[in-house]
Amino acid sequence: MNEYQMVVMVVFIIAVAAIIITGMTRRARPDDKAARDLRAENGRLEGDVTTLKERVAVLERIATDKNHRLEHEFERLRDG
Repeated sequence: MNEYQMVVMVVFIIAVAAIIITGMTRRARPDDKAARDLRAENGRLEGDVTTLKERVAVLERIATDKNHRLEHEFERLRDG
């Protein structure tokens, strides 16, 4: 095998490896619709988490307040 044949073989091997790697990475990437769906669900879940954090904060405040404040809060919720 002379030098030119060796260079051609190395270039050929690199080209085949690049094609294989490109094909593998394309399959690994999610398509646009799936990515949009995931982003939409992430937004919805972030909203749910925010709502739950607010509810937990209210429950913590109710649980740690003295009884007279708790009674006033219940009255305010019944009236409003």
